[in-house]
Amino acid sequence: MKQNQSKTLVRNLRADATTVLFQILEQGKSARECLPAMQLLHKDQDKAWLQEMVFGVLRQLPLLQYWLRHLLETPLKNKFKITEHLILLGFYQLAFSRVSQHAAVSETVNACHPLRVEAMRGLVNGILRNFIRNDTSNNKPDDEQINSGLPKWLYKKLALAYPENFLSLLAQIESKAPIWLRVNRKQIAAEVFQQKLQDHAIEFSLSSHHPDAIILTKSMDITQLPGFEQGWFAVQDGAAQLAATYLAPQENEKILDCCAAPGGKTGHLLEVANNLELTALEIDQQRANKITENLQRLGHQANLLIGDASQPQAWWDGQQFDRILLDAPCSATGIIRRHPDIKWLRKATDIQSLVAIQQAILDALWPLLKINGSLLYATCSILPEENYQQIEHFLLRTPSAKLDPHFQHDKHHPGRQILPGEQQMDGFYYCRLIKSGENNA
Repeated sequence: MKQNQSKTLVRNLRADATTVLFQILEQGKSARECLPAMQLLHKDQDKAWLQEMVFGVLRQLPLLQYWLRHLLETPLKNKFKITEHLILLGFYQLAFSRVSQHAAVSETVNACHPLRVEAMRGLVNGILRNFIRNDTSNNKPDDEQINSGLPKWLYKKLALAYPENFLSLLAQIESKAPIWLRVNRKQIAAEVFQQKLQDHAIEFSLSSHHPDAIILTKSMDITQLPGFEQGWFAVQDGAAQLAATYLAPQENEKILDCCAAPGGKTGHLLEVANNLELTALEIDQQRANKITENLQRLGHQANLLIGDASQPQAWWDGQQFDRILLDAPCSATGIIRRHPDIKWLRKATDIQSLVAIQQAILDALWPLLKINGSLLYATCSILPEENYQQIEHFLLRTPSAKLDPHFQHDKHHPGRQILPGEQQMDGFYYCRLIKSGENNA
């Protein structure tokens, strides 16, 4: 009874947005973990506002913090720390949103009560009014890193890796990503689904490089699209859709999809080839449940295993695979525009350990592949050490591994690096390796 009552109570939007920001920035929780839970407490029209505010603050965080340092004399501590996040939200409303100045100030100040920092009302009010009085939103530092919206460590890494197109890369990272759909060809023809969308006056565009893709012109509730319950489509970025194209499974083959959650690529593989004997491997039971949910909606079936990809002796039955998709654990720096909390959850020290995990998985999976079989290595990262450098090192220590010549896209680097915004896609890396009969231990 209490739970039902809580949904009918009037919630303070700014207090709830501030709580989510605090959970992400101070407690290290992901937006996927805490934002949907908070949105459940709000009406539909307020859910989008919550996400816009939270993601907006995360995108502009260095600049908002720069302003805060100039207007707040002493940093707040302990139970009052959350007030700083509330002020940052106020700054974002005043500088980047269409919220009126009066509402941005008064409603943000009112959020002090549900946040249990009533003593900070005067401080919040004074700082926000000074922000307006001093025209602070036009006070931007002559510091490219702060204006980029990136943490220092990532800014430096990307500047080093992409000197020629660094500024355009920064702009794409801070942009909003479009919503891509993948038509489930096992359930409906692409042309028929397109007509269904037109019948409902839903605007979209197509991609010449993705035969199963539809790009929505406006963001909307995906569950309200025609055919959602019937499994006519899946939500999947264009870069992720290339996995099935590049792995190119053939009818009746034995396929391993590693680190498979949430199952988008798994479903696509089952749609592009018939009678696959497909094993989806995932280390986390909760994430594996998401694979099951997604496949059931789409009308697909796969052999789902819970296991560590770097420890195949615990789950492998000894039968080698024709093809392996390794969607490796990574920094996720290629999908920041879609998940801006990644910038602040990921630390510079994480990269070395991720590279070590990727290496361990590559080495462990290679014996599971048949001679002349292919392994497609994929990440949603744009960092060289996780991508082409990882593959270069693997090729050096693995005589039986050969680079598929179609993936020598750059004369200096193996694989294909997709940067955010390229053909409207997220940042991704792919490289296909072929197993020869040489030194095949």
